[in-house]
Amino acid sequence: MTFVTTAQNIARSTGKDLRGHLLPILLVGAIAAAALALVAYLLWPTWEVDTASGPTRLPVSIGSTLFNVPSASIRMKIQHHTGPQERIDLFFAYPSLEPPEAPKRVSAADVDEAMQPIDRIFLSIAAHHDALAPEVRARTIFPRYLDQTATVGEDGLTMRAFREGSPYSGEDLFSANAPDFVARCSREAATPGMCLSERRVEGADLTFRFPRSWLAHWRDVADAMDRLTLQLHGQK
Repeated sequence: MTFVTTAQNIARSTGKDLRGHLLPILLVGAIAAAALALVAYLLWPTWEVDTASGPTRLPVSIGSTLFNVPSASIRMKIQHHTGPQERIDLFFAYPSLEPPEAPKRVSAADVDEAMQPIDRIFLSIAAHHDALAPEVRARTIFPRYLDQTATVGEDGLTMRAFREGSPYSGEDLFSANAPDFVARCSREAATPGMCLSERRVEGADLTFRFPRSWLAHWRDVADAMDRLTLQLHGQK
């Protein structure tokens, strides 16, 4: 009995000691946790990494010709990479020639109201594989299908229609000197007429597309195409 009584007394004494020490231990633990949280907050980096963004320009080789392409101007995701490509499709805001803003969402209810004049110049760059150069085609092929009548505008731009039944039926050819300018344009109909102007840079052909209505200031358009060519290929 004496042994049992002694063991009970020791257990009660130990329990009191543990309860007496437990509160200070918990208090110290809470203070330590708060201190660690404060240190972590003060040392946590305030900058953010934008994982979606990439380089503003991509080096792309087309027809063994190097082009420095604005990544935001690439129209197709599959073409959004560096290195050799067979073709790349781009677009630029006009007249700024900057990458265009992202298109806004348009519902079916207001699609008609959302139709706005085209304010972009489109550009396709493709390897030509020694095909007939655009300037040679304009000088030797197109004249076979043109009407003899030519209309010369006050601004120096000449228009000749392609004959009906020819491969270019329904289109007109516009040309000028100083600066050199050649564009093949569809006629205005249910959809706006569009123009196509080509030029060769080493192993690649550049095909520009823009609204026919822009021919009212064709010298500005010619200058824009020159500047885009220089921006993509001329800058080192």
